[in-house]
Amino acid sequence: EYDAEKEGVRDFCLWKAFKPEFDREDATWDPVVELEGGGTRQIGKGRPGWHLECSAMARKYLGDTIDLHAGGVDLKFPHHENEIAQSEGANCAPFCNCWIHNGFVNIGDEKMSKSKGNFLTLRVACPTSDDVRAYRYLVASSQYRNPLSFTDAALGAAKGALKRLDRVKVMIDDVLSKEEGGDNNADRVDSDIVATVERELANFEVAIADDLSMPRASASLFSIVKSAEKEFKRVAKAAKDSDGDESDVVPPLDLIGLKSVQQALEKMDQVFGIYYDVPKVKGDESDDGDSASDDGDDASVPTDVMDLVAQRSAAKDAKDWGLADSLRSEITALGFAVKDVKGGDPIVSKV
Repeated sequence: EYDAEKEGVRDFCLWKAFKPEFDREDATWDPVVELEGGGTRQIGKGRPGWHLECSAMARKYLGDTIDLHAGGVDLKFPHHENEIAQSEGANCAPFCNCWIHNGFVNIGDEKMSKSKGNFLTLRVACPTSDDVRAYRYLVASSQYRNPLSFTDAALGAAKGALKRLDRVKVMIDDVLSKEEGGDNNADRVDSDIVATVERELANFEVAIADDLSMPRASASLFSIVKSAEKEFKRVAKAAKDSDGDESDVVPPLDLIGLKSVQQALEKMDQVFGIYYDVPKVKGDESDDGDSASDDGDDASVPTDVMDLVAQRSAAKDAKDWGLADSLRSEITALGFAVKDVKGGDPIVSKV
């Protein structure tokens, strides 16, 4: 980004000098720096730049080199590149071995943003437990580097996929629990289902290792599910065709194959995390999570709090920082927190 005050276009700030009209006294320091050749030096009252904060925390808690660093694709430049520059310059060691940059969540074709008026919280977007699980699957089955388009159609498709997964798992668990102690088709060694499971588990692991290619991993998951569905349909059709004729022998289910599907689903779910009961949170009133109350949404924030937020925004616009801080304290005392958003309205949530 061009800045006429920079000596070089790639320069960035490590330490920001104190500005009375902008900085808070309790969030600035006047440090004394120890020099390599001995002695000390005061660098002046101020605060660390945004990039420096992250490098300092990473070094303190994780060491000179970290294995994994994640963040939104918008942070790749300049934030992450600046982190690399200052960390490797200070530590004389590689900063990070692997970077993961995720795409934005879009509402339809637009990036979700408070300033655009299309900002959604999970409680509003996913009011029921089925919605929560569906959203989790939607995210987990997507390519993390690409934008995630959140629409009613996408959530509906994810719900349909989950119903299919749940139905197959219940059917398999039920039939295997009834057959405990039986021969379990011990003589059936040519199971087509087992061959499918082994092939798709291998494909699944290859997909995971290939930059978390979750769409391909999902395809492997449903290939296994389809093999179980076909087995249940095969036996159901044979039973229907016999129509009670005792001379017709209904073929047994491939229990070994279904057992391999059950084990595969459990293994894959260690990655997808979709077979679980959604925990209740404060404000839920029904067992199925149908309560749409949201302690963190603007709609549930009292009018007097929103009035204080509006007054604080006006004070900031007028650069009356003392009044703005005082109003923030009043908001906090009422049990709410306010977070400023560059270019948009502040976000208000319960503490």
